[in-house]
Amino acid sequence: MALSIFHNPRCSKSRKTLEIIESQNIEVEIILYLKNPPNGSELNSLLEKLGMKASDLVRKSESIIKELNIDLSSISNDDLISIMIEHPILIERPIVFNESSAIIGRPPENVQELI
Repeated sequence: MALSIFHNPRCSKSRKTLEIIESQNIEVEIILYLKNPPNGSELNSLLEKLGMKASDLVRKSESIIKELNIDLSSISNDDLISIMIEHPILIERPIVFNESSAIIGRPPENVQELI
């Protein structure tokens, strides 16, 4: 079973999640999403697999939220997705997914659901 991971090597949770996957000798595509952000279609697909709204996938502690004066309670899903594409640091990480399912690796052990 092939998996993909939206990975940030500077994030300890992301590194640990990747380590768990690799320890099981599972093929994994590493997507450095900060350098290669998803497009709207990809992000919508991930949100559907996760069963989340865009606001559920936002890293709320990122300073860009305040800088852009984003009100997560009133912004539309489409507008927030556009902002997340422009500022991928806002996307929660790591996200591990396959063709039909996705999880957020917080805690990293969540990845066991897909293995």
